[in-house]
Amino acid sequence: MEYEFTSESVSIGHPDKVADLISDSVATFLLSKNISHRAAIETLVTTNMVTIAGEYKSNNFDKGEIEKIIRNVVAKIGYEQDGFHHERLNIYNELHGQSPDIALGTDNFGAGDQGLMFGYACLETENYMPMAIYLCHKILERVQDERKNHVWILPDNKSQVTLTYNDINKPKNIEKIVCSTQHAEDVDIEYVRKKIEEIIRDEIKEDLNSTEFLINPTGRFVIGGPDGDTGLTGRKIIVDTYGGYAPHGGGAFSGKDCTKVDRSGAYMARYLAKNIVSSGRASNATVQLSYAIGVVEPTSVYVYADGKVRPDLANWIKENVDLSPKGIIDKFSLFELDLTETTLYGHFGRDSLPYERLDLF
Repeated sequence: MEYEFTSESVSIGHPDKVADLISDSVATFLLSKNISHRAAIETLVTTNMVTIAGEYKSNNFDKGEIEKIIRNVVAKIGYEQDGFHHERLNIYNELHGQSPDIALGTDNFGAGDQGLMFGYACLETENYMPMAIYLCHKILERVQDERKNHVWILPDNKSQVTLTYNDINKPKNIEKIVCSTQHAEDVDIEYVRKKIEEIIRDEIKEDLNSTEFLINPTGRFVIGGPDGDTGLTGRKIIVDTYGGYAPHGGGAFSGKDCTKVDRSGAYMARYLAKNIVSSGRASNATVQLSYAIGVVEPTSVYVYADGKVRPDLANWIKENVDLSPKGIIDKFSLFELDLTETTLYGHFGRDSLPYERLDLF
């Protein structure tokens, strides 16, 4: 029986991604590659306003430098609009030192919180990601890249792809592509629709002859970004992972140092799932890890592959892989990572990221 499945992605200028990028930029600055530092940064953005809050443990705290980082992030995205301009932002810094109660759990590299994390991999694409989210990211990366050739394309964009799967769970056809693109006020909407469809057709190499395109379906999209809608850190967790194709534990990534297992545990779970699939042990795999705050070892390990629970793989992982927060941090050198390298177009599927490597089996 055939069925349809849909995923979405958002660009660098989407309000929630503006918030994520600010959080990851500030966290990277506070951590300064120091494994004893900690950060959990939340950001809210709206019309010419950025508020950051959360906790940190760092000898690198400097309000003036943090404000400069925030303005530089907004400038790099390209926001110079009346309602959101890097030079006119009102910035409120409400960060405070890390709670000593939380420090009790993380100073010895126990898990920074309780929680559950999922990793997933499959053979649908060359990077072991589900095809719908893979295509969504590709579309927006290309649209954003075209800003240098088409100055009327502005930073806030969204994509959505609907696939038809056949009765053996393989993608068969791209049914619909939705793309909403913020544009300059003086550009005709029909021109926008025509050019964006051309860009997408040039980027996506699959057969699009029967694909329905919905480009800016509401029409005009001039007021966008944080001036058009409020943005918050951690509100795009499905975009950050597998586009809804796999379970999600609910924890966000951005702004957090990697003692927070919401982040590091999800990275390890992806690494395990990808290596299971790449080694030929399964065509698709879901890995769940769970943790308790302050506890070094995970409270559970679960593997589901090719439609079966695989306790044999779970037991092998527990016996052969260091799943402690410190073990994960050391394996992938996570405190050396510029967290902003992960913020955009998903945390998974790019070979440059250390937890994407294939070296387990």
